[in-house]
Amino acid sequence: MSANGEFGYIKSRLAPLAAGFKGALGLADDAALLSVRAGRELVITADTLVEGRHFPGGTDPALAARKALRVNLSDLAAMAARPVAYMTSIVWPANAGDALRNGFADGLARDQEEFGVTLIGGDTTSADGPWVIAVTAFGEVPAGQAVTRSGARPGDCLVVTGTIGDAALGLKVETGDYQPDATDRAYLLERFQLPVPRLALADALHAHAHAAIDISDGLVADCRHLATASGLSLDIHLDALPLSPAAGRWLDEQDDTQAARLALASFGDDYELACAIPEARVDTFLADIRKTGVDATVVGRFSAGSSFSVAMDGSIVEPGAGGFTHF
Repeated sequence: MSANGEFGYIKSRLAPLAAGFKGALGLADDAALLSVRAGRELVITADTLVEGRHFPGGTDPALAARKALRVNLSDLAAMAARPVAYMTSIVWPANAGDALRNGFADGLARDQEEFGVTLIGGDTTSADGPWVIAVTAFGEVPAGQAVTRSGARPGDCLVVTGTIGDAALGLKVETGDYQPDATDRAYLLERFQLPVPRLALADALHAHAHAAIDISDGLVADCRHLATASGLSLDIHLDALPLSPAAGRWLDEQDDTQAARLALASFGDDYELACAIPEARVDTFLADIRKTGVDATVVGRFSAGSSFSVAMDGSIVEPGAGGFTHF
């Protein structure tokens, strides 16, 4: 611990991140005040990242901080919410030094500016064990217009934004299990380390989506959650899985294409959105989100019932868990 100690760190590095947000009270109180504009509802989400579990030991602390914030903003994006503020509680390793704590604050500052969100409180402590970062994020939506998991309807198309599987390959690059050329290496690492929350799609989701979820645990597993919450059957087609050029080059090297596609669809950490869109609105939805620079792909369809299937080349694929589970 530096000479400044816990409260010196809060005052010098974290309190400036709360500047301009009246209800943060300069991080000098044990709680914060958060108001929601008239006609709006508050959307609240929380995630915890553990070193060695959610990001490798030795990760640049600024990158760890930014990813911790972004995965929470992704949850807000899935509900078509506008981010307002966040809190963070940190368990520092007992041997943490100023480089770790300052890098963490630097990362938060950078993404606060990028996404227009403000720190309003939290907690800091230390313990023997891994670095733990917990973030609670707050957003707002027009009252009654939050997009949830449970609104899909029979006949809706399953539409996925962006590309899937890049984070899985980014981790392989980081661990040395995959060694692509420099361009693909940089791209895949960024997709794993710095996911982009799809906050810019809020208007399109409000206009067209019956339901949505962000892909954190794996496309297959998360889309199963979407179907279950909506009380519907869902068929997913791995043939349609949207892949980046970098992921496509990796796939070309694999002997078992079906297993490779399933692996990409089951890893998680993509933080793209899977949406239930009425078939008649799909083209308009795709056109609307392309205005934000994001592409999307139809990869399945909802129907009445309670079945769930994954197929490729006309054959059913056994998906297994289809994603990451914590225990």
